[in-house]
Amino acid sequence: MDEQPEQTEYRVVIPRPTYRIVEFQQDDMPGVAVINEKLANFEPKIVFAWHLSVMLQLEELALHGMPTPAEREVVDQFGATLDEAFRGKDELKPNALFLDRITWNATRELVYRVYNPEPIHKYLVEMIEAKSHKRPFDYRIDPDPKWKLSQWHLRAGTQ
Repeated sequence: MDEQPEQTEYRVVIPRPTYRIVEFQQDDMPGVAVINEKLANFEPKIVFAWHLSVMLQLEELALHGMPTPAEREVVDQFGATLDEAFRGKDELKPNALFLDRITWNATRELVYRVYNPEPIHKYLVEMIEAKSHKRPFDYRIDPDPKWKLSQWHLRAGTQ
């Protein structure tokens, strides 16, 4: 008889987010990050083993590559739509946890930790194919069980 690999069950308590605003300079351009600082000590990290980054291209710009108020409203609404789709319908068992939002040099990056990447990938592919997105964007979903891709975000959120 074939032996089945042992599956580990985890008890996960989703922390209520608290946000830290971090202003930074990179390549002589100002940036602003809004970071969910509660994820710095989140355990078990292995449950949300995928790193999702969605990079939006801003269109209406003010000084230093930052969005105008009207542009900020458009990308904030688009971000809220994505957030709802990524998290899923079950508030107690979300599929994704918001890590941060970075605005810098004519871009807005949305970063999440993800449990199951398949529904998110499917949703984003369908959005791209239907051309139903408010701004051009690109995305990556990478396996990252040790949260190495999240280190900058986590450190910046606790300083």
